[in-house]
Amino acid sequence: MSDPTNANNELEPRLIIETGLDQRLADIIEPVLIDLGYRLVRVRMLNQNGATMQIMAERNDGTMDVEGCEEVSVAVSPVLDVEDPIDREYHLEVSSPGIDRPMVRKSDFVRWQGHLLKCETSILVGGRKRFRGKILSSDVDGFTLERDEVPAGEEKTIVIPFTALADAKLILTDDLIRDALRADKLAKAEAANQNDAENEE
Repeated sequence: MSDPTNANNELEPRLIIETGLDQRLADIIEPVLIDLGYRLVRVRMLNQNGATMQIMAERNDGTMDVEGCEEVSVAVSPVLDVEDPIDREYHLEVSSPGIDRPMVRKSDFVRWQGHLLKCETSILVGGRKRFRGKILSSDVDGFTLERDEVPAGEEKTIVIPFTALADAKLILTDDLIRDALRADKLAKAEAANQNDAENEE
C-alpha cells in the first residue's frame, strides 16, 4: 500500500467525495486530471451566473497557478462535451483550493498540522458533530484536534476518525497565510530546479 502521508502521491484517494451529479462529474474529471499530473480537490455545480461548474484542483506538490487552471480547463472541456452530464448551459470555473482550503486527503492533515481547522462529522464524536481547533497530529486512521472553544466538562483534545469526516476546511490566519506562501515558494523553487536538471541532461 502506498504511503498516505506522501503529499506527492497523486493516487491518494479523497476522504470526502461528492454525491449525486457532483459525483458523476468527479468520475468524469478525475482521470483527466491524474493524466495531467493534477489532483481533484472538489467539484460542485453551483447556481450562480445561471449555472457554474466549479472545479478545485492542484498539482501533486500542492501548488496551483493561472496556467494550471487554464491547462485543466482546456483538458476537461472536450471530455465534458462528449459525456454531456449537464442538461443546460453552464460556466466552467477552475480554481486552486485557496489558502483556507477544503481538507480532502489524509496528506492534507499532515501538511497543515499546527493550523486551525473547522470540521463536521457524519456521526457523533465525543457527543458532537462540529469541531474547531488546531491539528496536533494525524495518522492513517484519523487526526487529533486541540479544540479552541471547549464547553465545561468536555475534553480539550479529541481524536476524529477519517471515516467519520463529512467536511473539513482550514481557517484563515496570519500563520496559515505565511506557511502557505512559504510552501508555494519552496514548491516553485523545486520545480525550477527539476526543470534545470532536465535541461542539462
